[in-house]
Amino acid sequence: MVSAYHFDRQTGTLSYINKQPTLGSITAHNTITRDGTKLLVANYGMGEGGPDRSVVVYGLRDDGGLTAPLSGVAHSGTGPDAARQERPHAHSVTETIAGGVAMVADLGIDRLVSYRIGPDGGLTRLAESALAPGAGPRHVALHPGGRFVFVMNELDSTVVSLALDEASGRLTEIDTKPAVPAAARDGNHCDIQISPDGRFLYGSNRGHDSVAVFSVDQQTGTLALVDHAPCGGATPRNLALTPSGRHLFSANQNADRISILARDAATGRLTDTGRFIDIGTPMCVKIVR
Repeated sequence: MVSAYHFDRQTGTLSYINKQPTLGSITAHNTITRDGTKLLVANYGMGEGGPDRSVVVYGLRDDGGLTAPLSGVAHSGTGPDAARQERPHAHSVTETIAGGVAMVADLGIDRLVSYRIGPDGGLTRLAESALAPGAGPRHVALHPGGRFVFVMNELDSTVVSLALDEASGRLTEIDTKPAVPAAARDGNHCDIQISPDGRFLYGSNRGHDSVAVFSVDQQTGTLALVDHAPCGGATPRNLALTPSGRHLFSANQNADRISILARDAATGRLTDTGRFIDIGTPMCVKIVR
């Protein structure tokens, strides 16, 4: 299921509105479209015989509630990792900067699948962009200029930069870099964020317990490793940059804390402030603008 809540900024409280079926299992990620009219949901999916939609679209009502599903699509295929890629596993859905095109990172089939989002919520497949076999794409970060797309691969712990053709939805690989030292790649998993100015990427390493920092060449989209900064805890499941770009929050799942790291805007480097938020098993952190 996917649920809608009203958030009261004055009191910081949530009140339930409604819920809808996701038409798939192990719902992993959602995003509101840039025009504020629809919600896109990615279903990771497990097992066979149940609902199998990889991506589903909903309308947003005036009260913030969700309409019934407007459309849904199912992916097909497998990958070389028999344990993790036995079927499609849509892990995230991200709309392009220009809007109107959704990119789905499917860990199970090592592909980024692009769709045109219709006014009625229909999804038209535009392109499938293949990554390295066994890469396992998880989450996507968008360069603010709209030219480049960056993907963190969970299974092989790499970060990939790609050039986006907005018209076709096709992505062309530019560069690939390891997110952790070679000795730490076994048992490591990743997430990704980009600085507001598009100059630096941040990838969380669950296992290595670090945040990989990469600089981004603004002309070519190539990457260069800057640092592996300690995450301030254990198992950094998710990252969030503040709108100013001055701080990065790391949701450290197995440390029961959200650590607050200071960011140097000139170098991209991170420093632990020593401040944190105690909270049980944090999986994701979002900043209310």
